[in-house]
Amino acid sequence: MSMWMVRAGEAGFLIDRFRKENIIVIGWEIGDLSNVRNLVEIKKLVKDKFPDKNEGQVTMTASQIGKFRFEMDKGDYVISYDPQERSYLVGQIISDYLYDPNFYPKNTMEYCDIRKVKWMGEVQRDDLSTSTKNTLGAISTLFSINQEAADEILRRLKGNNGIKPLRLIDEPEFLKEDIISRSHEFIKDEIMKLTWEELQDLVAGLLRGMGYKTMVSRRGPDRGRDVVASPDGLGLKEPRIVVEVKHRKGKMGSSDIRSFTGGLRPGDKGLYVSTGGYTQEAKYEAERSNIPLTLMDADTLVNLIIQYYDDFDSEARSLVPLTKIYWPA
Repeated sequence: MSMWMVRAGEAGFLIDRFRKENIIVIGWEIGDLSNVRNLVEIKKLVKDKFPDKNEGQVTMTASQIGKFRFEMDKGDYVISYDPQERSYLVGQIISDYLYDPNFYPKNTMEYCDIRKVKWMGEVQRDDLSTSTKNTLGAISTLFSINQEAADEILRRLKGNNGIKPLRLIDEPEFLKEDIISRSHEFIKDEIMKLTWEELQDLVAGLLRGMGYKTMVSRRGPDRGRDVVASPDGLGLKEPRIVVEVKHRKGKMGSSDIRSFTGGLRPGDKGLYVSTGGYTQEAKYEAERSNIPLTLMDADTLVNLIIQYYDDFDSEARSLVPLTKIYWPA
């Protein structure tokens, strides 16, 4: 038996369906693979569907599809990452390859290649060693996991298993994307280690890097105003951004959003920061708000930190020290 990582679409948007429907899915829109006999035929289908891909990209895409179609076996372990919960679903494959053209979105064949899974439990990313986090950070949609990482994951579920090592095609553009993906998760790891006060200061530092002046509240009855950002730093000039910062693993719900917006006054613009993410109901509540409101999760925070890091002051940089890496254009 092997252990495989299968990502749940961009930013893990299919992870809830993976969890609830006991499946894993990939999709490259090349059609039903039930009667495809080998990797050569898959490669031809990829070339026909994506004529603009170069040879390396065709080989990489065909390799991942081929693993899903031919190399995965019933009984193999599989994991998938939930970026909101910062956890890995861990299970075992219980079916051969299946094809459903209506899975998502309907009648487009975008996500249609399926295997059924029996989920065994979840492992928190924060509980894993740095070397295992590094292994799981690869950008590939699907890849095998080396034995050391697989052993650590399964020990969390009171199991043990050996598997085949990960092999990557040395294609520069792919490697660049791989490094960017890993760095995103590593930055998020550092953010999750911060205390609540440090995260509050980091958000304030981000807003200063974006051109605002900030006032930061300390512990006490701040009435949902952890940070106030404005052009003058006093909150007298608009735009006046009122920020609530929540640093916890659980998702924020609709009642939390209502409580926050209820404390805002005319002229305010709301920014709610939650490293644990938001329930769907909370997102709906934000969309219905009469006051301009933005919800920021850990991934959005990382993206903005990367975008504005050059404009951070020394205080903000000290909270998440980063080094710039140059790559050939």
